[in-house]
Amino acid sequence: MSARLLTHLRHVDLAVPDYDKQLDFYAGVWGLTKVAEDSGISFLAAEGSPEQYVVRLRKAEEKRLDLVSYGAATPADVDTLAEQLLSGGVQLITQPGQVDTPGGGYGFRFFDVDGRTIEVSADVAVRQHRKIEEKESIPVKLSHVVLNSPDLERTRQWYEQHLGFRLSDSLSSPHMGEVMHFMRISNQHHSMALAKGPHASLHHVSFEMRGIDEYMRGSGRVIRAGFQKIWGPGRHMAGDNTFTYFLDPHGNTVEYTTELECLDEDTWHPHVYDFSQPEVTDQWGTANPMNELVAKESFNDPDRGCFVAPPV
Repeated sequence: MSARLLTHLRHVDLAVPDYDKQLDFYAGVWGLTKVAEDSGISFLAAEGSPEQYVVRLRKAEEKRLDLVSYGAATPADVDTLAEQLLSGGVQLITQPGQVDTPGGGYGFRFFDVDGRTIEVSADVAVRQHRKIEEKESIPVKLSHVVLNSPDLERTRQWYEQHLGFRLSDSLSSPHMGEVMHFMRISNQHHSMALAKGPHASLHHVSFEMRGIDEYMRGSGRVIRAGFQKIWGPGRHMAGDNTFTYFLDPHGNTVEYTTELECLDEDTWHPHVYDFSQPEVTDQWGTANPMNELVAKESFNDPDRGCFVAPPV
């Protein structure tokens, strides 16, 4: 396992055919703020986050996950990670250098074991942000991303070996074996999770709300706007966070959450939870049952971006 050089999740970048519809969703009912737009690319920030943006949308002929971006503490750490990845046989897309997106910075891109584009950067300018007020039901920040992988153990081992992720908890069942690993790069229970799926794809992107009331108000707003709710509201056992999952206009799953667990890394031991037990998937018992229909939506479409770097 490599030393941990990543600090946090920065943003998730999506390519979408119906760009205007997606932009209306994320900058409208979902509650993000459009901070920049240029030639079919838009950058969307969360009002409570110091990140320049948490979602990037790019107009494209095919839907795909363009990239997942993480932060590093210093440019020196970026260089160290690039050297480690090269020596470990990882394919770099770009060499470390200046980042030409809002906030600038110093970073590089590479492929993970499933062919997803990953970006790591440091020295990105901090965006002016603010405290989210009581009853203000918009995202505070990006919480986590979950990725589908056809070879769950290989992908977990790759992220542990090359990027310093650590296992927090796993989901399993007597009939399917292990189906999800929750992975961390800080004391936050997970910044990323890996799900067992039929193909490499985006499982879901999760956004942190101010509190339970704001989470419920936001969930209600999206329901009233007529967007499809897949699952929730409820509270998971792994991570102890709340959840309501929706489909965005192009069938990507997005989540409102709050109160994701922060753990003591020195004393934490990973659990294996049996997700066939209803209290594991939803401690409250308020969500619709987890079934094949819910799982199928989260498989998403096969990602056309595997081992193909985004054009920008």
